[in-house]
Amino acid sequence: MKAYIFPGQGAQFTGMGKSLYESNEIAKDIFEKANEILGFRITDIMFEGSDEELKETKVTQPAIFLHSVVLAKTLQDFNPDMVAGHSLGEFSALVANETLSFEDGLNLVYQRALAMQEACEANPSGMAAILGLADEKVEEICAAIEEEIVVPANYNCPGQLVISGSNKGIEIACEKMKEAGAKRALPLPVGGAFHSPLMEPARKKLQEAIEKTTFYTPSCPIYQNVSTTGVTDIEEIKKNLIAQLTAPVKWTQTIQQMVEDGATSFIECGPGKVLQGLVKKIHKDAETASA
Repeated sequence: MKAYIFPGQGAQFTGMGKSLYESNEIAKDIFEKANEILGFRITDIMFEGSDEELKETKVTQPAIFLHSVVLAKTLQDFNPDMVAGHSLGEFSALVANETLSFEDGLNLVYQRALAMQEACEANPSGMAAILGLADEKVEEICAAIEEEIVVPANYNCPGQLVISGSNKGIEIACEKMKEAGAKRALPLPVGGAFHSPLMEPARKKLQEAIEKTTFYTPSCPIYQNVSTTGVTDIEEIKKNLIAQLTAPVKWTQTIQQMVEDGATSFIECGPGKVLQGLVKKIHKDAETASA
């Protein structure tokens, strides 16, 4: 069974989508439609912008979503048996399996990005990657830091867990992780504490936007970050999308579940190859490819 997977924030690079824009009329139309919906030429930033410009949450999220969806819509034999997306990638996956229209998907992603950026600015916070420590140990250390907010945020693959929280919380946790034997405890260049309770103001705004949006019956199950299981029920999809902003991304468990449910090949649809690497670490026999 074919599983299509969609990347999240961090996969962006200058020049992303440019060759598609120049070589494919369908792609060009979708890119131009996005410029129109957003009210600025995101394509200029994607094709020629600096790393700094691309790193802004309000640019990064729509840019990665756009690149992923354009790829899916221009593939000749795009017929997924199941889909999943890492964090932001869940919105790309929902357009790919026809749950959301492209326009609604882009609008939701942009509103999500603006709400997250606002939450970051209101409450300086961050994330850090913890390498070479058991998930249980990371969870235990986070739970023991009671004076600050710090939580497990991304279960990326065995031995790689990202934590999220206040700047002080991240600092304390990184020290404790190293003491406990982590190979590395590395602060990440992100704008804030994604997938933590500090995103609560953004979650409320996203909930309002989602409740005003039309969702359609999916063409195949989406394996969501919050539940890790294949979902086709529209109300459940919405609930998981809203919860995702303050809950951890359970990528390891999601891929394990997809394999258990029959996925044999994972095709990454979007910029970069990060997810293919993670899939291989979770299930070494899985076939992986780029779209």
